[in-house]
Amino acid sequence: MRTGVLVWGAVVLLATIRIASGCGPGRGAGRRRGPRKLTPLVFKQHVPNLSENTLPASGLTEGRITREDPRFRDLVPNYNTDIIFRDEEGTGADRLMTQRCKEKLNTLAISVMNQWPGVKLRVTEGWDEEGNHAADSLHYEGRAVDVTTSDKDRSKFGMLARLAVEAGFDWVYYESRAHIHCSVKSESSQAAKSGGCFTAETTVQTSSGTRLRLEELWIGDRVLALDMATGRFTYSEVILFLDRDADQQREFLHLRTASGRNLTVTPSHLLMVATNASDIYRVQVVFADRVRRGDQILIHNRLEPEIDTVISTEAILKRGVYAPLTREGTIVVDGIVASCYAVIDSQWIAQWSYAPFRLYASFTKLFSKNMTSSRSVSQAPVGVHWYANILYTIAQYILPNTMLYTTVV
Repeated sequence: MRTGVLVWGAVVLLATIRIASGCGPGRGAGRRRGPRKLTPLVFKQHVPNLSENTLPASGLTEGRITREDPRFRDLVPNYNTDIIFRDEEGTGADRLMTQRCKEKLNTLAISVMNQWPGVKLRVTEGWDEEGNHAADSLHYEGRAVDVTTSDKDRSKFGMLARLAVEAGFDWVYYESRAHIHCSVKSESSQAAKSGGCFTAETTVQTSSGTRLRLEELWIGDRVLALDMATGRFTYSEVILFLDRDADQQREFLHLRTASGRNLTVTPSHLLMVATNASDIYRVQVVFADRVRRGDQILIHNRLEPEIDTVISTEAILKRGVYAPLTREGTIVVDGIVASCYAVIDSQWIAQWSYAPFRLYASFTKLFSKNMTSSRSVSQAPVGVHWYANILYTIAQYILPNTMLYTTVV
């Protein structure tokens, strides 16, 4: 019953947000727009105009997957009848791919049939287990496909590449006269649902004055956070972990500041960036992978935040993900102020989306039989929290796509 009430409350809240965003003089109002004209890619062009193994594209390689690798279970077969798989090896390997790659490929298949009636999408190469590609190829991880049209008409390949971009592939390359290469970010539906995490070694300051690593943090602990209403620091209770998995490997972004602070965070996590205007700085939340060298972020210093300059960013792979949620919706990690949220680039929307759960957590704590220690309320389960799962699912269908982290979801 409690879960049903929370879900219904979230639906109403998000639906209200969706309705509000479609009214008035903003985007979505006024005259209906005609179809956008698509421009074909030219030979050797790739989108985005960056290396495939960078954060804004398909990200770092995570190592070859073999049939004996535990990660092999994460690859899924694609039996879409609207797609022709060449499967020259006769092993079905070309049908195996990550779930994200499968979703984008199926979307592309529909686009191809709409663009050229009677023509289907053709996959010439999918997961590679025979070592036919470069050592760092994403084909070995089921994250890349090479595609053509079923009629093999090369005059269509430029538009096919554009359709692949529109279908949501994270990197598309008009690689050769024989095919288009498409790839996606590392598969983790769980990563998309929680969105942003810190590492196990990330530290927070508790109300008792001690510093804890996130792997040592419990629900009920009170940690240093920023009160967005007053602009002052406070201690806020941890009410849940959006994600908590010591064994999960994830792509992180490592930031260093001029004062020597270091923060390791997933790309879709929200950070507080300050912009100066006449000696008065405004604060906005931005995705971590949009923070650039020279940007100013908020750091902890006594009662009120100060600004520090980012001097470098680097993509790395680490194991262990932790995403605590405080009542304030903010947290100071390794001396740097961060949001507890990710995926949606609005602190206000994210905070209100979790309002039903904060109420639920308050009632649970109030009526708990064990009132001797708030730290013993419960320890977080492994994986993505059920409430985060629900909100992510709802947001996919209700929130405008432009508000979501476009390179993750």
